[in-house]
Amino acid sequence: MLVKIPGAALYGIYAYPVKVEVNLSPGIGYAIVGLPDNAVKESRERVETAIRNSGFAFPRGKIIINLSPADLRKEGTAYDLPIAIGILAVSGQVTRSDWERFLIMGELSLDGTLMPIRGALPIAILARKQHTSYLLLPPANAAEAGIVRDIEVYAPHNLKQAVEFLNGSIQLERIFVDARKLFQERQASFDIDMAEVKGQRQVKRAMEIAAAGGHNILLIGPPGAGKTMIARRLPTILPPLTLEEALETTRVHSVAGLLGAEGGLITQRPFRAPHHTISDIALVGGGTYPTPGEISLAHNGVLFLDELPEFKRQVLEVLRQPLEEHRIVLARARFRIEYPARFMLVAAMNPCPCGYYTHPSRPCTCPPGAVQRYNARISGPLLDRIDLHIQVTPVETHDLQSSAREETSAEIRARVLRARQRQATRFGESPGVFTNAQMSPKMVEEFCRIEEEGRRLLEEAMRRLQLSARAYERILKVARTIADLSDEEHIRPAHLAEALAYRTLDRGTWGL
Repeated sequence: MLVKIPGAALYGIYAYPVKVEVNLSPGIGYAIVGLPDNAVKESRERVETAIRNSGFAFPRGKIIINLSPADLRKEGTAYDLPIAIGILAVSGQVTRSDWERFLIMGELSLDGTLMPIRGALPIAILARKQHTSYLLLPPANAAEAGIVRDIEVYAPHNLKQAVEFLNGSIQLERIFVDARKLFQERQASFDIDMAEVKGQRQVKRAMEIAAAGGHNILLIGPPGAGKTMIARRLPTILPPLTLEEALETTRVHSVAGLLGAEGGLITQRPFRAPHHTISDIALVGGGTYPTPGEISLAHNGVLFLDELPEFKRQVLEVLRQPLEEHRIVLARARFRIEYPARFMLVAAMNPCPCGYYTHPSRPCTCPPGAVQRYNARISGPLLDRIDLHIQVTPVETHDLQSSAREETSAEIRARVLRARQRQATRFGESPGVFTNAQMSPKMVEEFCRIEEEGRRLLEEAMRRLQLSARAYERILKVARTIADLSDEEHIRPAHLAEALAYRTLDRGTWGL
């Protein structure tokens, strides 16, 4: 007897249809074919033990399980449940026959309990595309799958409950999540606020510009100056995620297996802060069984690299392509996968190994040449891709003790939103371009025209600072954002001067 149970396989951030074909015939044997990995092959012991411990009989005979299409690699433990259901169906213990209406995925523990899997949201999206009626998943994945409309999501707690539901013996509660309501309730909820940062008006201004134009920013200052504190509050002044962005972000985190049972829809922009010991594979993604890296997990959000010079050189250099192309392509001998990577890079660093080169009162104890060597750990091409370099100085004691009111994140965000609205109008006919930082060279030429006085100012700066063509273009983009924040249609010399002031590491006197 042959039964075909619909399932799915993950490839990148998408799911593809798979048929779990189970055949029972006279003889002895048990085999799984169809390019399974070791986790799938090991399902034999898990499935047999779970079936017996759930009170069902494991059939005698030759069992062949084919995961079709056979040329697509099957990974992970999510095939346990469809394999178990298929075995029980061919042995007559599950009496359904309309399997084309179902999509079933889930891992089994030895007692038959359903364990969480990766990629429930892409699987649910696939089920909707295939016009599947019912989706059976573990309870821990119900919230993310329930976001998808037009399919009925059910989450049995164990194998026995799944079989009884399929046989019509019990009814399960349908899992449904109102994505729009959830999105509206959670999107503006933050535990931190920019008002908690005392002083640092120039740094806050730079962060506002970065948020308004989607620019990358580097904070340079001694320990305790507030670099990390300010960086962690950047998401509070960024525009809220759109529902489309939220779904896209949730899909990436779903494939990475980072959504908990209560996760559901991600409603706030991600903030990822990997440690400086991270490997290049962990940053960009990949591995034997490819998963998204920190770059893709920061998609539509912020990637924060603290202690930037302490990262390995090869790790930092892999940032170049995604910073330009907003995607990461992993090409290996056995696969080629593309992950989205549209993020803001926020980096922080000390000015020297001891940390006090720019401190107003504490002397730097580094030997001659140490500052230059320390800063040389960050390559010129990577620095070129960072639009703003801002020096952070320690806050004076009187500022820390001051009771003066600081601007809240909501007030700063209001200005950011107005600037983003101007950009939305400007780029309305340019698909895929949402901020000034994403402008192509042709768009820079069209939207970043400057007057003669500004042209002379920029030419002099280019000559003195020996800036690259990429740095020149990024200065114009930052100036365009400053003009947007000022509700100005044209870029003025003052806007260019402020943009040039945010190129600290381009100054020839730095570190001398």
